[in-house]
Amino acid sequence: MNMNVKATAPQQKKKGYYILNTVRILVGLLFIFSGLIKANDPSGLAYKMDEFFEVWKMQSFVQYSLYISIAMITFEILAGVAMIIGYAYRSVSFLVLLLTIFFTFLTGYAVLSGKIKECGCFGDCIPLKAHQSFIKDLVLLILVFLLFLGRNSIPELFKKTWGHIVILATLIITLAIQFYTLRHLPFRDCLPYKPGVNIWNDMQVPAGSKPDVYATVLVYEKDGKQVEFTQEEFMKDSTLWNLKYIESKTTLVEKGNATPKIQDFAVRDFTGQDYTESLLKDPGYSYLLFVKDADKVKGKDMEDLQKLIRECYAKGIGFYILSANDEAATNRFKARFKLDADAYAIDGTVCKTAMRSNGGLMLIKNGTIMGKWSRYDYPKTAVDPKQ
Repeated sequence: MNMNVKATAPQQKKKGYYILNTVRILVGLLFIFSGLIKANDPSGLAYKMDEFFEVWKMQSFVQYSLYISIAMITFEILAGVAMIIGYAYRSVSFLVLLLTIFFTFLTGYAVLSGKIKECGCFGDCIPLKAHQSFIKDLVLLILVFLLFLGRNSIPELFKKTWGHIVILATLIITLAIQFYTLRHLPFRDCLPYKPGVNIWNDMQVPAGSKPDVYATVLVYEKDGKQVEFTQEEFMKDSTLWNLKYIESKTTLVEKGNATPKIQDFAVRDFTGQDYTESLLKDPGYSYLLFVKDADKVKGKDMEDLQKLIRECYAKGIGFYILSANDEAATNRFKARFKLDADAYAIDGTVCKTAMRSNGGLMLIKNGTIMGKWSRYDYPKTAVDPKQ
C-alpha cells in the first residue's frame, strides 16, 4: 500500500507541474492578445478611462488618460511575455495578480453601478458587455492566483541575459506599435466609421427589426396603501381616476434589435441648422476634416491641406470642417492655419469615434466612407470627381 503511494506521488507532482505550466502559457497569451488589441488603438482605452474618471469625479486625471493607457497596455504585453518565458517570475506573478485584481474591481464596479456599459477589455474590436468582462476577470483572477501560489515551481526559459533582451525587445516593439497608431491611425479600424460604411444607411433602423418592449404601471394611493395598475386597467375603471397619483414605473419586458449602428452623427451650423442629410446624400465626393480640440492641432503639413482645399474647389469637390469646438475656437483654428473652408458643429464623442486623429481627414461619397487619413498622412492630391 505504501509502495503504491510512493510510486504515484511523483506522477501527481509531475501532472500538477504540467497543468500549472499550461495555465501559465494560456494566461500569458491572453495578456499579450489583450494588450495587442488595445495597442491597435491606445486612444480608445484612454477614452474608456475618461468615463471612469468622470463617474468617479476625478476629472483632473483625464489629462493623463493617454499616458496611463500607454503604460497599462505596455505592462500587459510585457507581463504576458514575462510569464511565458518565466522572466523574474516571482515578481511578475505578484504584479500580474495586482493588475488582475484591479481589472476585476473595474469590471465589478461597472456591473454593480450600471454607469459603464462596456469596459474595453479587448478594445473596440471585441466589445464585451460589463457583465461579460466581469465574469472573464473572475475566472482569470482564479487562474492568476493559482499561478501566484505556484510561483516557486516555474523555471526561467532563458538565461538572464537573453531574458533581458527578450523583455527589452518586447518593450521597444510595444511602444513602437502604439506610437505608430497614435501618430497615424489604427491598423484595424473597429469603430462604426470604418472605410466602406455608409453612414446614412447605418443611421436607419434595420429592416425587419423589433423595437424594445416596455411595460408601464401606474402607482396610486388606495385605502391608505400604494397600489399598482396597468394602463389598461386604469383606463377601463373610471372609479380609479379620482385616486391620488404617486408615480409611474416603466420596465423593459423584451429587448429588441431596432437600434441603429450609428445613432448620434449630426452636422449643424453654429446656429443649430441641421445639414446631416444633405451632406450624407450628396452624390459627389466630400472631404471632412474632424477637429476634436482646435487649440491642440499642430501646424505641421498644413500647407498640404491648404493646397488640397484649393484643388477641391477647382474640381467641384466639397470640403468641410467638422468641429467639436464652439464657433470662436473654430474660427481661430481656421485663421491660424489659413483654411478657407466652411465649418460646422459636431458632437465631441462622435468626433473622436469617427476619427481618432485630431485634425484627421475623411473622404465620403453619397454617405459612404471612401478613405481616412491622420494629421500626418493627408493625401497630396484630391480624388478625381469622375471616378
